[in-house]
Amino acid sequence: MTDTFELATLGVRAGQRRTGFQEHSEALFLTSSYVFENAAQAAAGFAGGGDGYVYSRYTNPTVTMMQERLAALEGAQACVATASGMSAILATAMVLLKAGDHVVSSNAIFGATIQLFSTLLSKFGIETTFVPLTRIEQWQRAVRPNTRLFFLESPSNPLGEVADIAAIAAVAKQAGATLAVDNCLCTPVLQRPLALGADLVIHSATKYLDGQGRVLGGAVAGAKGAVMDSLVGFLRTAGPSISPFNAWVILKGMETLEIRMLAQSERALAVAAWLERHPQVARVYYPGLPSHPQRALAQRQQRAGGAIVSFDVKGGKEAAWKVIDATKLISITGNLGDVKTTITHPATTTHGRLTPEARAAAGIGDGLIRLAVGLEAVEDLKADLKRGLG
Repeated sequence: MTDTFELATLGVRAGQRRTGFQEHSEALFLTSSYVFENAAQAAAGFAGGGDGYVYSRYTNPTVTMMQERLAALEGAQACVATASGMSAILATAMVLLKAGDHVVSSNAIFGATIQLFSTLLSKFGIETTFVPLTRIEQWQRAVRPNTRLFFLESPSNPLGEVADIAAIAAVAKQAGATLAVDNCLCTPVLQRPLALGADLVIHSATKYLDGQGRVLGGAVAGAKGAVMDSLVGFLRTAGPSISPFNAWVILKGMETLEIRMLAQSERALAVAAWLERHPQVARVYYPGLPSHPQRALAQRQQRAGGAIVSFDVKGGKEAAWKVIDATKLISITGNLGDVKTTITHPATTTHGRLTPEARAAAGIGDGLIRLAVGLEAVEDLKADLKRGLG
């Protein structure tokens, strides 16, 4: 499906492949393997020749439909789906990096991603330098002759900092490095990093692409060529594959992606503005607020502010836990991207494995609460938060 269609249409129609039964809904292919007409066809399939399917670890029709739909939404030529967002990041690192290589990464990324770079990759001789997301000069200073990968997420989780993707892309290009952008929080509905100069877009499809907290999934999208081909090879050999069922759920989730992202962003902005006026709230972090330091940049790069609202409450951890424990409607869980609003304390959950110094460098204090706004009525969400705020 071509780019002549708008995002709403691509989310509903892109990538669909009908069988001979002409089903209207996308088919779910629950099969591990595929039958060949003869031995020669089987040999060609295993050798990588032909257009057929071989084994569902790396080729499956339902997964293909999911990949093609997400690629169309991101404006990418190709997409490879994985078992989770973290496996998408790992697969990207394994394809692009080798022992002795260097990564420059934002320090304002998901806690597990920091652990992946600083703990796991370092075991294999890959070093990572973490820099502030918004300080372009520090990205430049961090570059070394062996720098191969730039990595960031924008807006950041949980503080909603916004990267100047085009500016960082220019630095990466000059360094000869690949820029990978985690677009999980915005999705292609609100932001398209490839159009801003990124080389790869990474997703935790577990979040907004599914949108209802049902399954795990991940994806990497980019241009056709060696990197995307190598990602398919990595899946074939290492096996961090998405299940066809999960791919089908995410495929159906993308049908309502634009409606959900715009509606949840609208609710998030209303909740953020209300929290900013509350006397027990010290600070609110949301790209759509006039008080946000990168609001102008966010307005250039994004259609809306997204659904994540983080805020510091006065009184530190004790006050933050009081707010969380007093909720009756909002779900206390570390996941986000659901139509049900969720709440969590990052310092002791999603970023709890980081050292206190690393959390401080990322701006994650003990009084910080992350709210992932869903589709409930705004007044009900405000009433639920009021109990703990006093």
